[in-house]
Amino acid sequence: MVDLQVNLCGIQLDNPVIPASGTFGFGYEMAEHYDINILGTFSFKGTTLKPRFGNPTPRIAECPAGLLNAVGLQNPGVEKVISEELPRLRQVFHKPVMANISGFSLEEYTEVARRLEKEDSIGWLEVNISCPNVHGGGISFGTDPNAAAAVTRAVKAVTTKPVIIKLTPNVTDIVSIAKACEEAGADGLSLINTLLGMRFDLKTRKPLLANTTGGLSGPAVFPVALRMVYQVAQAVRIPVIGLGGVSSARDVVEMMLAGATAVQVGTANLINPLACKEIIEDLPRVMQEYGITDLDEL
Repeated sequence: MVDLQVNLCGIQLDNPVIPASGTFGFGYEMAEHYDINILGTFSFKGTTLKPRFGNPTPRIAECPAGLLNAVGLQNPGVEKVISEELPRLRQVFHKPVMANISGFSLEEYTEVARRLEKEDSIGWLEVNISCPNVHGGGISFGTDPNAAAAVTRAVKAVTTKPVIIKLTPNVTDIVSIAKACEEAGADGLSLINTLLGMRFDLKTRKPLLANTTGGLSGPAVFPVALRMVYQVAQAVRIPVIGLGGVSSARDVVEMMLAGATAVQVGTANLINPLACKEIIEDLPRVMQEYGITDLDEL
């Protein structure tokens, strides 16, 4: 027998596999395909204070070993998430869920966090700091240690739930950002978000994405994500969630060897809706193959 359980910021998970935000909707859509209660948990679609239509189309482009996306945080806004999405989710998912939140100012982050604080079904707040700071000239909160720390402190001040800061890889020193978030009170970190990239249509000679650039995800980014997870896990004492190109049980084990407490699966869900189910089912076999009886060993 192998033990798949892990503890994430004080909450026990049956296994470390977590579908990443933006690749699993609000969960109930995927519940039509399998019992999503087999998941450790999942991070639901990025939620902002007000509804967002997102970026113009086309906003998805395939590329070798991954894809580019510039969806632009399309979501119904926090009030509809509370009044419509969460009640539907509770009918099919009976574990704490991770709420991914975004904002364009400190006030937006804190207001979204404050409203979700009351929801018992939410176990963690995952704070996406890749958004541009509208009061800081459009520079992403996640690219500056001081701005990242400011968001962390602001959200921590309005919630009792564990706060996990989701880090952008589009920086020269991710460790300094991670340590700033830890010092500001973050309970955990998740990394990496997508890498900035672009593609051209040779026929039209224009970018494939209407937004020109987008976030690169998928197997192509796995070695970069693994390196950053390793660097951050060596530098902080809070739990790290590893993500970026994870598509197999072996990838999960490798991420945990790098220092991850839990592992998110993103783009693989868009390619195969059963990806997380298959990874969870295959994880005991991979653990046995390498003589691992307890994931805490890693």
